[in-house]
Amino acid sequence: MVIVVGLIAFQGYCTHTIGTSAEPHENPSASAPLQGSEPLLAARAGKLYSPEPPPGRQIALTFDDGPDPRWTPQVVSVLHQYGVPGTFFMIGSQAARHPDIVRLVQASGGEIGDHTFTHTALSNGPVWERNAQIEFTEAVLLAITGHYSRFVRPPYSATPDAVTPADERDLAQLAGRRYLIALADYDSKDWTRPGVARIVANAMPPHGHGGIIMFHDGGGNRSETVAALRALIPRLRSAGYRFVAVRSLLGMSAAEAEPRATGWQHARALAFLWAVQLAFWLTGVLGSMILIVGVLFATRLVILLPTAWLHARRTRPASASAPAYRPSVAVVVPAYNEQVGIARTVGSLAASTYPHLEIVVVDDGSTDATAEIVESLDPARVELLRRPNGGKAAALTTGIAHTDAEVIVMVDGDTIFEADTVTRLVQPLSDLRVAAVSGNTKVGNRSRLLGRWQHIEYVMGFNLDRRLYEILQSTPTVPGAIGAFRCSVLAELGGVPGDTLAEDTDLTLSIGRLGYRVVYAEDALAWTEAPSTLDGLWRQRYRWSFGTMQAVWKHKGAIVSRDRRQRRIGRLALPYMTFFQILLPILAPLIDLYAVYGLIFTNPMPVIAFWLAFNAGQLVIAIVAFRLDRESLRPLWALPLQQFLYRQLMYLVIIEATISALVGARASWKHIPRTGDVEIPEAAISA
Repeated sequence: MVIVVGLIAFQGYCTHTIGTSAEPHENPSASAPLQGSEPLLAARAGKLYSPEPPPGRQIALTFDDGPDPRWTPQVVSVLHQYGVPGTFFMIGSQAARHPDIVRLVQASGGEIGDHTFTHTALSNGPVWERNAQIEFTEAVLLAITGHYSRFVRPPYSATPDAVTPADERDLAQLAGRRYLIALADYDSKDWTRPGVARIVANAMPPHGHGGIIMFHDGGGNRSETVAALRALIPRLRSAGYRFVAVRSLLGMSAAEAEPRATGWQHARALAFLWAVQLAFWLTGVLGSMILIVGVLFATRLVILLPTAWLHARRTRPASASAPAYRPSVAVVVPAYNEQVGIARTVGSLAASTYPHLEIVVVDDGSTDATAEIVESLDPARVELLRRPNGGKAAALTTGIAHTDAEVIVMVDGDTIFEADTVTRLVQPLSDLRVAAVSGNTKVGNRSRLLGRWQHIEYVMGFNLDRRLYEILQSTPTVPGAIGAFRCSVLAELGGVPGDTLAEDTDLTLSIGRLGYRVVYAEDALAWTEAPSTLDGLWRQRYRWSFGTMQAVWKHKGAIVSRDRRQRRIGRLALPYMTFFQILLPILAPLIDLYAVYGLIFTNPMPVIAFWLAFNAGQLVIAIVAFRLDRESLRPLWALPLQQFLYRQLMYLVIIEATISALVGARASWKHIPRTGDVEIPEAAISA
């Protein structure tokens, strides 16, 4: 992300800087390949050579991996105390984060070199990336100091014995005639933190031999380095060594080693630096959001699984008992252009074992043969009502007003009931505190991949959430595919509200705010047709998402209401929906975005671990949900693909719905074409 954000600014910067530097001093006679201790190397004819005279009793102290806001100022202070120059090979990304520390080094007279942008080895990877590692750092340092940096120290190859012939060719290609590769004669190995005495011993040159000593002012705790400098500098000075900057080993002036940029070049570099700093800020925000996603996901996992297990233990013994409650029941089926599946839906209701079941189909101004098909069915069991198209909520309210039944069962026109579904669905209503019951919606067209993904989503998402909500007595949604309602409560509310796109959520929240309970009957099964095309799925989920946001906003008053009856909706249902059905899906794509960023620009192992943990958590939820629903685990082979593809699609839907809600866009109900390919188990058909 950092590199991508800065590319445009850097492109202009490169155009105006390449070839403007002073050429390094060359020693024509020193054209042999890299051999022995040659800490300062230039490139010519595809090879590295040593352009400097022997260092004699001159010592150059160099420091890698900074700038570090804690340790670099301490190193600068020690050097200033002893009047010793230093050369600091800086990591570009660190310099961009701490420009004030770079200026501190410059103000102290310190020499500044290039140590790549992200501390990456310069001996592998594509050439463009290795060039970018050097040039990005040069751009950042130019923006901060106003000067170019001609000295480059390659990470992981800081001493001549670490440079192989292949590395030599790579470094020569990168250096060209523009940079000097600054290796080190002596490695203090302070990065291993062996103790002050050992660092001093490692840094001491053989008697009479000068050269470059490598220390580190970043990348970890450098307290031993600071202490070692206090011991080493007086010791070397007393032995007759003279401390110089790296450029002095070449006989170069500061103007030659760090040429000043023109005003236009500096402005270009500043634009790049600002782009990098903006990218860092965005990355920090992204990291914070990733933390929020992780906390939300872990919280949901901790809350959801125990409550779902508790619900299963409480309800299964009750499900095994013989049904005894027999209220009068009317099934209301709102139908708009449902000619493909309406006959199977009504036929499954007519085959119900529930006695004296009233079936009311409300044709909501269909433009196809829906009404004619219903009229051709058994008129003794099925009643057809016609009305102009006014939406699902209006059709349901029309059907409710037409019947005197104690209980209203609402069914979508593409849903098939099992023979005992109605019987099982109404049993919880024997408790007068219960006003609504949610059935168990099953995806009936799961033979194809898209349907199988939705099957997984229904089981591990919707059904687990319903178990949780019942335990907390704060269910926010009874699905339109299958739900039973006490008619007296519907009358109290004035029918089904039609001012949101999620009339089922709006209605259920209204019931909850009256203080009634809404429960989940897991053994009342309904087989529904899920969208079979991406376009249909997108339209359905957009309506669900947008409608849920509308319902949450409509009922936000429950959060601060002093009415005791509204507390569970206001304190539990609405916050849970806000955090886990809106905020978490909006932020969850950042996990995948951060994974891609981390794999490219950071240490990939923590990123891979976090991503695997997230998906392992999803697998755990899926297995638990499928076991509780007594479903086969075989469809879970599609779960990895769902995480990669389907999940991203759902996130995009949520994001679009959120943007629409924020800008105040209007959304309308859009009919989804049906195929009628719902399949239910043989046992359910024969029941």
